[in-house]
Amino acid sequence: MSTFAYPAKFSTGSDRRVLVEFIDLPRVATDGKDEREAIEEAIDALGSDLSIRLSRHEDIPSPSTPKCGQRLVPVPLWLAPKLALYLSMREQGVSNSELARRLGVDERVVRRMLDPEHATKAEKIQTALAMLGKQMTVEVRDAA
Repeated sequence: MSTFAYPAKFSTGSDRRVLVEFIDLPRVATDGKDEREAIEEAIDALGSDLSIRLSRHEDIPSPSTPKCGQRLVPVPLWLAPKLALYLSMREQGVSNSELARRLGVDERVVRRMLDPEHATKAEKIQTALAMLGKQMTVEVRDAA
């Protein structure tokens, strides 16, 4: 099972702003005027970084286990299914063309599924993941 949430360190600066630094993504940091805004900004910054990595066909670092004082920041819902598909394809060595053949669609359809800028229906990605032996579920749990 893959978890699409990354550990981050939240700290308050001398100006009372809340700084957020991602443990596994050292080039990603943001802040907010308060805790609520810092969380929103953190989700946005995380999504931006991961969507750039996806667009460039780069490696996506696996999230580490959060340590004491760190909090998990979820990957935005619009991006998590695309990441799951991308990672599953890489893990199994399946190309866009091969997945398109399995799905009975043109390769452009798979390319759009992996494009962070394209609004792909979640059901299409669920079907593609199923062709790779994966099942996408949504989990809601109490925040720590």
